[in-house]
Amino acid sequence: MNKYAHTLFAILFIIVFISAGYSSEDGIAEKDACTTITVGKTASIDGSVMTSHTCDSRTTRTWIDVVKRKKHKPGSMRSVYAKTELTISSYDLSKRELKGEIPEPPITYQYFNSALPFLNENQVGIGESTFTGKEIMQSDEGFIDYRELNRIMAERATSARHAIQVADDVTKEFGFISGGECFTIADPKEVWHLEIIGPGKGKKGAVWVAQRVPDDHVSVNANASRIRRIDLSQPEYFLASENYLSRAVELGLYDPKSDEPFEFCYVYGSRRSMASRRREWRVFDLLAPSLNLDPNGENFPFSIKPEKRVGPRDIMRIFRDTFEDTPFDMTKFMLVPEKDKDGKDTGKFVKSPYANPFMDYDMMPLLKVNGGWNELGERCIARYYCTYITVVQLRDWLPNDIGGLVWLGLDNPAMASYAPLYAGIEAMPESYKMCGRPGFNRASAWWAFNRVADLSAQKWGDMRVDVEKVWRAFEEDAFGKQKGIEETALLLYKKNPGKARRFLTEYSLRWMNDLVAAYWKLGDDLWSKYTGKF
Repeated sequence: MNKYAHTLFAILFIIVFISAGYSSEDGIAEKDACTTITVGKTASIDGSVMTSHTCDSRTTRTWIDVVKRKKHKPGSMRSVYAKTELTISSYDLSKRELKGEIPEPPITYQYFNSALPFLNENQVGIGESTFTGKEIMQSDEGFIDYRELNRIMAERATSARHAIQVADDVTKEFGFISGGECFTIADPKEVWHLEIIGPGKGKKGAVWVAQRVPDDHVSVNANASRIRRIDLSQPEYFLASENYLSRAVELGLYDPKSDEPFEFCYVYGSRRSMASRRREWRVFDLLAPSLNLDPNGENFPFSIKPEKRVGPRDIMRIFRDTFEDTPFDMTKFMLVPEKDKDGKDTGKFVKSPYANPFMDYDMMPLLKVNGGWNELGERCIARYYCTYITVVQLRDWLPNDIGGLVWLGLDNPAMASYAPLYAGIEAMPESYKMCGRPGFNRASAWWAFNRVADLSAQKWGDMRVDVEKVWRAFEEDAFGKQKGIEETALLLYKKNPGKARRFLTEYSLRWMNDLVAAYWKLGDDLWSKYTGKF
């Protein structure tokens, strides 16, 4: 391709990008949304167990709040809701349909409430990733969907295994009505992947398997079932519903007389999606490049041993990844002539500053970028339609109020900065409790981050530098202060746990408020610096 062709391509790219904008319609990505990474305790840098979640969705609510611990009288019932239809945005809770009631336990625990709750007061952390299960498994009996199941586990669980037991108990009695879901459930000792699906039309209950991540390993789920063979003779690593095999036989999905092994991911799901498989490869390749895993492979190990111990910042780095400098970089052909300091052509080509990995899926067929992106619905890890990101640390050497820590980011992970929220904090800032989905609102924290992300995507090559300066400064400050904050909180806790919780609440609230203010200023700075220069 000569330099004039490159220039023409760059111009075409800019025109199409500006005219297309960001589509609000649900595209292929909505079927392949959310990534979660898990880390065993000896694979982490400090002995913590970790789970995480990118909530990649255009419709889930952006507000986050703290639901307090509650005591319930005998006979108390809990309402269970669901969206009345798939087209209703899940942030609008007035549109929920009351589906039924379930008995309340004597106590429900404090937890961070969001589209999908992610940490409770017992240091039980939860991530989530949807996978497309076989349609025949969709149940029309019962009323527990995946959002409510996530919330019920957060309310009731005292450990990861207990969360799995809670899920089994409640779905047996009240039925699971969602498609395939993977919940990555962790506590200070261990982390499990729970893959669950309905039992089929006319049946109430659920079919599920769970596999534990070895302590010295990391794992990932990226919207595809990953659990293959089940060995229930090893209960330390495998758990399953009573019907996990029998339902497959009854529905003709598996023949026990065949020579084929029973593999959950194939019997009840699929491994076709490159959007899923490529993300799985990328996570493992970043953490253990010496494995030389095939990026086009269909199956990877359930978990791998990382070459270096993993910390929260490593997960944040992976969540920011866009496949840059790999053969799957969607911007690799978006080149323009290089200029020297005097503005003259050097005869070389460099990536256009307008090239960005956050183009809407509508643009892929027009740009013909990297074949698979438009033909296979491929995607990278960081997504422009992400609602929020969590990286959850769980630590058994600290009291639950301090040991449970979630690093919370809002909107696109590539441009987000993370705030530290401890399990014991008692409130969230008003701006974080304000949903941003109805429209632009400076009272909503999410809009501060969403505006920066959308603006900086317009000239990603240049503006990303301005954004990184802000998020990196906050990140380094937060991790630099973490040890001192926790030491102070621990001293207070030994004397008065309530004072420790108030101290951590004030710290987290101040951090979140400062972060939101910095991103509002960053958006204004980007607007003034680049206006008229796109």
